[in-house]
Amino acid sequence: MMMIKTLSRWVIETCTKLNWIGPLLVRLIVGGAFVLTGWGKLHGLDGVTEFFTELGIPLPHANAVFVTTVEFVGGLMLIAGLGTRIAAALLIGTMTVALATAIVPRAESLADLFATIELTYLGIFAWLAVHGAGKASLDHLLLSRRGHAVHAVGEAA
Repeated sequence: MMMIKTLSRWVIETCTKLNWIGPLLVRLIVGGAFVLTGWGKLHGLDGVTEFFTELGIPLPHANAVFVTTVEFVGGLMLIAGLGTRIAAALLIGTMTVALATAIVPRAESLADLFATIELTYLGIFAWLAVHGAGKASLDHLLLSRRGHAVHAVGEAA
């Protein structure tokens, strides 16, 4: 029994020391995906504008420029961990509009909704907006340099 408690304590301590890896990986992977797709959409604005027109989104060209810029710049911000909460909030907006205009009207069941990458991204962005970028980020570096106490969610102050 003592060996199990010791092992359990070691696992918890090790995972606590490595808790910066999760936010970093999420930011790099999802940020990278949005940089690539945003860049592609910026260079194909006519197609995005046409798609937004089909969806009935008002001012389709202006919104295509805005959304693709948010995706590209937001992805860069996530990768750097700079302004992560702001980028995540803006990306929550784009995913909410995508779900409301392109996904929900075509979904035949709740399972269709839960099978979408847009809903997964929405959950990831909500987590980043609440949790922040984590220790391996420019946000953390800048806040610690300014003398602010920086703690991950769940850590004691």
